Amino acid sequence: AGTVPVELDVSTGFDVAALPRAVEGLGAGRRYTALVASQLAKALTDPAAAAALASLDAVLVGGGPASRPILDAAAAVGIPLVRTYGMSETAGGCVYDGVPLDGVRLRVDADGRIAIGGPTLAKGYRNPPDPDPFTEAGWFRTNDYGVLDDSGVLTVLGRADEAISTGGLTVLPQLVEAALATHPAVADCAVFGLADDRLGQRVVAAVVVADGRAAPTLDALRAHVAATLDITAAPRELHILDTLPRRGIGKVDRSALVRRFGGADV
Repeated sequence: AGTVPVELDVSTGFDVAALPRAVEGLGAGRRYTALVASQLAKALTDPAAAAALASLDAVLVGGGPASRPILDAAAAVGIPLVRTYGMSETAGGCVYDGVPLDGVRLRVDADGRIAIGGPTLAKGYRNPPDPDPFTEAGWFRTNDYGVLDDSGVLTVLGRADEAISTGGLTVLPQLVEAALATHPAVADCAVFGLADDRLGQRVVAAVVVADGRAAPTLDALRAHVAATLDITAAPRELHILDTLPRRGIGKVDRSALVRRFGGADV
């Protein structure tokens, strides 16, 4: 309150070269910005942009998960990150680094889905779907899976509508992506499911190769994922791409990948 925000025009893309001047335009006092993970990753490639972000009191990162390599790279250059979770129905981010803001209530239901309550919540939808996630008074049942630790800190695991059903088991793409992202040859990745006559769906990975690295093999990535997750989660198909398709504010467009690689059976 009492400050004038500085807005970057991202209608034609996120221009990291404009970021230092925008941060300077915030003036004195406490200063913040909000980015999605893909914007943060791009800013990290520009030393001036990274330094500008490091000068802020906090950089809020939302709109989807940020991979561990991006978080580590930001920490290495002193960028004070706060991971946020929320959606339009909760007036944006209402959980910071897994901890709900004052007055916000969190729970994880028996099926693993996150529910949010509190004063930031919308009253409901004008044309509610069936089932209506606002059915329970004072609560919004999200489409995200998560877990709460003993201290009440939330970890978001992934979206229910992106889960892959393979061989009778459920695989969350975000967990596989997090594992793949720790491979030194992987600069960026996306995981999605494609129809499979035997398994129902098979786990597929699209990978952008890190600069100066040879493209990883499917066997190498399967072994890497299996070191931290069940072998069921390891990809059975690999595609090497120059870039990943994205939509809106920078979220990976899994539907575009399914259309591209799924063929007529999808």
